[in-house]
Amino acid sequence: MGSGTIKEGQDDCRIKDNFCSGPSHAEQVLQILNLYRQSGSFTDVVLQVEEKEFPCHRAVLSASSSYFRTMFSSQLQEQHQHLVQMNGISSTALEVVLNFMYEGLMNINEGNVAMVFQTADLLDVTVLRKVCIQFLEKQVDHSNCLGLMDFASFYTLTPLAEQCQKMLFQNFTQVYQHEEFTSLPKDRVKKLLSSEQMQVQSEEVLVKAVLKWVHHKPTSRKGELKELLELVHLPLLDPVFLLNSVESDSIVQDCPECRPLILEARRYHMFGREVHSHRTKPRRSSDRAEMIVVIGGCDRNGFSRLSFTEMFKPTSNEWMSGASIPGYSKSEFACCEFQNDVLVSGGALNSVDVWRYMSQLDQWVRVGSLNQGRWRHKMGALLGKLYVVGGYNGQERLSSVEAYSAYDNKWRKVAPLLLPVSSAALASCAGKLYVIGGAVSEKDNSDKVQRYDPSTDEWECMAPTPFSQRCISAIAHNDIIYVVGGLLDVIYSYNPSNDSWGKVANLPMKVESCGLTVCNEKLFIVGGRDECAAAVDGVWSFCPDSGLLSKELPMSRCVSYHGCVTITQHTPKKS
Repeated sequence: MGSGTIKEGQDDCRIKDNFCSGPSHAEQVLQILNLYRQSGSFTDVVLQVEEKEFPCHRAVLSASSSYFRTMFSSQLQEQHQHLVQMNGISSTALEVVLNFMYEGLMNINEGNVAMVFQTADLLDVTVLRKVCIQFLEKQVDHSNCLGLMDFASFYTLTPLAEQCQKMLFQNFTQVYQHEEFTSLPKDRVKKLLSSEQMQVQSEEVLVKAVLKWVHHKPTSRKGELKELLELVHLPLLDPVFLLNSVESDSIVQDCPECRPLILEARRYHMFGREVHSHRTKPRRSSDRAEMIVVIGGCDRNGFSRLSFTEMFKPTSNEWMSGASIPGYSKSEFACCEFQNDVLVSGGALNSVDVWRYMSQLDQWVRVGSLNQGRWRHKMGALLGKLYVVGGYNGQERLSSVEAYSAYDNKWRKVAPLLLPVSSAALASCAGKLYVIGGAVSEKDNSDKVQRYDPSTDEWECMAPTPFSQRCISAIAHNDIIYVVGGLLDVIYSYNPSNDSWGKVANLPMKVESCGLTVCNEKLFIVGGRDECAAAVDGVWSFCPDSGLLSKELPMSRCVSYHGCVTITQHTPKKS
């Protein structure tokens, strides 16, 4: 062979590499096939969609779609038909899908991505389906996350649905501003308002969203306002916002069914935790939370008087410090919650001091003094007023009762107890005060229940207790009064509606002079003295609904004769 002869296995490989292999060759073939499709050349099947015909090649369709592969290789009638009618898809979307199947073109935009996905999903064009999902994930924003979440849920696109839901819950303040929200049906709005996952700093955001939704179509939606406002925590609104943005709203004013909800919010601002419903409870994700506040008391041996203020947040299981009572080292004082603040009164020996802990400011201020000094008494809030009841003055048990009005910062005497007692339990329930048990002398205790009606300024005796104890504590929850302490080994309940007593749970240890409060629908028993007269640091919770008693995170110190109440506190999120 001459020098110009091609050697076998050498130059033929070079020619093959240049002209017969690689992506460029495949791309050229696909482009030509697509041109054949568009011109109807060499086609062997016609897809008919919305009266528009798409000549195609069975082999290409089958290579890209298991849907068509099954259609053309099985015993279905379409295997032999030249014209195949297809329903449920758009001709525009099919054109995009066919361009992808033939030569990998991805002509996707915001206007067609939903239709293209639906068609790719129906025809099982897996790669194009994934491309559409990736495109949608990049398009999620405040204006479309509601619609995309519904779309993703329908097609079980879990990551996309979770992405939309996260944006919705974390950025609802921006989401509700857009048209998608105002176009939602009522049931969908109700579901959003009921969600504990909604991360809004204040309830005002949800109220604004409700009013925006109603005002979008006031004629047809006015009747839905009450049902929606029932799901919003109106009592936790800023009073100024409640007045200026809710009560003054034209549709709210024209909806008499909403008046009870407005009144409940007003009463909560006046009466504090006396007003109780699901609307007075902070959302878990809000910047407010129910906190247990422990005030002062005596140390383990009962010698040192403590002035500490500590707060426990059950949802995060953490204790925090608050401002100490200035110069307050008394024991056996009374303590209660009042208008979401903490009040402390009296204390040994014969103190008339009353201090108010401004919870949102973390500061103590002195308020009007008692008319009579006392300790071993109790204090409670009832219908917007404070009452101090009974106690001891160093010589005798007291029957005197005083009522405090924050309006004029004064204490006034009201009807005295029928039986003077000290170290009794006190609870306000269903508009009345209940004084339970207590000491009548150094050795003797009472089993009487004395009930006060502020509307008549009169006391009466109710069914006696199944015990005769002092150093007990009581709290009302859902119109039932619970009693612990006095070294009792059970939790007792009293039902004012039928004037009856019962046992609800056994206690793991006997304590007296303990704290008792309700927080997050549970009773919390905090500290106290054991049978050896030593203070303890234990904390237990009891759920009335389940009957379950649980041991909680203990306090940082042992304490007894302390104050223990629950308030709703602003708790800014940690950065």
